[in-house]
Amino acid sequence: MRDEIDVIEVELKRLREGMIELADREAETIMPGFTHLQTAQPVTFGHHLLAWQEMLARDHERLLDCRKRVNVMPLGAAALAGTTYPIDRHVSAELLGFDRPSENSLDAVSDRDFAIEFTSFASILLMHLSRMSEELVLWTSAQFNFIDLPDRFCTGSSIMPQKKNPDVPELVRGKTGRVYGHLMALLTLMKSQPLAYNKDNQEDKEPLFDTVDTVHDCLKAFADMVPAIEPKKASMYEAARRGFSTATDLADYLVRKGVAFRDAHEIVGQSVAYGLKTGKDLSEMSLDELKQFSATIEQDVFDVLTLEGSVAARNHIGGTAPNQVRAAAQRAREALAALKAGA
Repeated sequence: MRDEIDVIEVELKRLREGMIELADREAETIMPGFTHLQTAQPVTFGHHLLAWQEMLARDHERLLDCRKRVNVMPLGAAALAGTTYPIDRHVSAELLGFDRPSENSLDAVSDRDFAIEFTSFASILLMHLSRMSEELVLWTSAQFNFIDLPDRFCTGSSIMPQKKNPDVPELVRGKTGRVYGHLMALLTLMKSQPLAYNKDNQEDKEPLFDTVDTVHDCLKAFADMVPAIEPKKASMYEAARRGFSTATDLADYLVRKGVAFRDAHEIVGQSVAYGLKTGKDLSEMSLDELKQFSATIEQDVFDVLTLEGSVAARNHIGGTAPNQVRAAAQRAREALAALKAGA
């Protein structure tokens, strides 16, 4: 288990590295941000990728934390009570690379927490990869048309020659339920066992071994695929222009001019209704058109109604402003390098 964790960590690091580098490159690529899968506010593609990276950073911490508890040596516990032979378990632990020997022989022979904890980590990781997969599947569709995946991560249809199906994201999304099932199997396996060992525990191998293989394969596929994502910047930009994604910026603008937010909310609602009627986005309206809803609006409103102005205005740690995305990518890069150095 310890050795497999080390192999899996290599692939997790590789995925994070590729994601961070892609985010850095796409720090200025504008796309719509969504809530309820509806256009909410403009963000950058780099910012979105770094949200994925934050998920993986937590997963990485969980994996390393899990390794600490895996790396406890049960050798010397014997059948259940310990051994009568004159051994030094601390020496054995040191020679075998364990942090320490287990403290209690009864627990050592019957514990399966290490398997359950790893499978719990795997379930959360696969949940994150599945969320990413869902977005990749959506983004490759003709309806979104946000990205292109290289052919090696896709397949065609046996009947429809025009199809290019995002197989890797779909397969990873499907594997998630498999790993969830293994976690439930292990929890159920242990739920009524008295101390110490019971034959039930032969059933721990199949779910644990399959979880290890599944996690490794999914991470390897993602680590190969993510750096190869090709954003369709024009499509992303055009999608961000639809849906009045800078409406909140107009409300914030009015508040900064002294308008109460409840009144600003009403003004923006009226302007959006006008935009729906005329087929114009807020940034496409003239100053006179906007001023019919509030005399407070001046020429400087267009500084915040553009997509570029909107993302640039979120200029704080955790925000989507391009310079903040680059800074966040650098912090993530440094944090990952520190992990590599064992810090």
